[in-house]
Amino acid sequence: MPASPHERPLVVDTSPVSGLPRRRLPFVPVFAQSVAAIAPAGTAGVTPALVIGAAGGGGAFVAFVCAALVTVLVSACIRPMAQRMASVGGLYSYVARGLGPKVAVPTGWSAIVGYSAVAMAGLIAVGAYLAHVAVSIGLADDTPTAAIVVIACIAALTASLVMIRGIRMSAWVTLAVECVSIAMVLGILALLATTHRSGEPIEPALRWDGDFQTLAVGVVVAVSAFVGFESSTALSGEAQQPFLSIPRTIRWTPVAAAAIYLIAVPVQAVALYAAPESVRSSSTPLVELLLSQDSAILAAVLDAGIAASFFACTLASVNALVRVLFCMGREGVAPAGFGRLHARYSTPAFAIGTAMVVVTAVPVIALLLGASPEDGLRMFLTLSACGYLGSYLAACIAAPVLLRRIGESSAYVWVIGTVTTVALLFLAVNATVSTVRDGNRMIVVYGAILVLAAIYTAVLGVALPERLRAVGIYDETQRADLLRAPTFR
Repeated sequence: MPASPHERPLVVDTSPVSGLPRRRLPFVPVFAQSVAAIAPAGTAGVTPALVIGAAGGGGAFVAFVCAALVTVLVSACIRPMAQRMASVGGLYSYVARGLGPKVAVPTGWSAIVGYSAVAMAGLIAVGAYLAHVAVSIGLADDTPTAAIVVIACIAALTASLVMIRGIRMSAWVTLAVECVSIAMVLGILALLATTHRSGEPIEPALRWDGDFQTLAVGVVVAVSAFVGFESSTALSGEAQQPFLSIPRTIRWTPVAAAAIYLIAVPVQAVALYAAPESVRSSSTPLVELLLSQDSAILAAVLDAGIAASFFACTLASVNALVRVLFCMGREGVAPAGFGRLHARYSTPAFAIGTAMVVVTAVPVIALLLGASPEDGLRMFLTLSACGYLGSYLAACIAAPVLLRRIGESSAYVWVIGTVTTVALLFLAVNATVSTVRDGNRMIVVYGAILVLAAIYTAVLGVALPERLRAVGIYDETQRADLLRAPTFR
């Protein structure tokens, strides 16, 4: 179990995560990290149409409202921990301090699955949507797998170089790319909203038939549009005023994403209602809708905007992923190389390189073995949603326990934690039922990974108990922090 606060020094000579550039990132790029991780522009162009197809326009709107409320509840559970710990490992480290290392290590694996799988999906999306630009403007008839693979590999190399160069560059690139992509997608949605023909119906497009089973499945899909909002917690050691900026980011990211989605859902519901069946059943209905209206340039702009958003998502997700690996490397529960930093740039370069090789190779192999981009996106997004929900569930259980351990128990956090845990369990059951019914085997893959994580944790407890006890490091206060004022560069 974690040591109590009375057994730990209040000030240390060197932080366990020393070497990372401390207190450098201002609020805006920290906020961009969490926003980019959920890829709101790309998601707004893809996910609402999936829920609309299953639950109708009204059902989709209700589903996204419910998903936003669940995400806000999860945010309320995470914020108290973010206000008290500068955690480089994010939820993994919070759970270690609340529930102990035996729960934290599987939680860390779950978070790794979430971050890596969504990055894999992001690379496929970048390749598929950029390759589709040529189709939209009439230069090609289809998107060959080879073109998607080449573009994905170039995007992966570019992301790796940006991340190795430094978190400041990575954060600002992420911010710029996501802002451009959000502007592009919102501009196209605004155009669709203002070009609605008066003879087309609106009320039927926004109707909900009251089917709660379909709504429950829609909520599961809609929640997947918010996952990753907590990724800024992995930058706590590098953020200026982390006990202010990280909680604020966690609070407002779901709100900003919800605003975008709740604009996108009714606009798309009305635009797609009278569209041909070939458009509504397409994996990229908005793009096909624009093409059916002879708006090739706008379709190409939408392709590029969605691709840019998913590139930013890949950057942000891998940034969070490598910091979890870095934390595990410093603790000794992962290879020590993950805990080493680049001599010049002070970034976890070995972890970045290793993670990007895996994140690139897995989707590329899947595509080369015959999986379509749509199948790849579906598989990896499902797997990432499982990973995120698993880590959120552990964090919501850990929050009130952590506060009780440090003598700051709160009835409010106990109530919020209980309500959110029940909601997440309900979503997990629905996700399991829906994925099994649809023949998606990713839930089995996730279950196998968790079993391996539990076995690995048990082996560590027997063979290397001192390493297991080391789990839960964070950026502790150093003597230098008290002896001189911090400098922000």
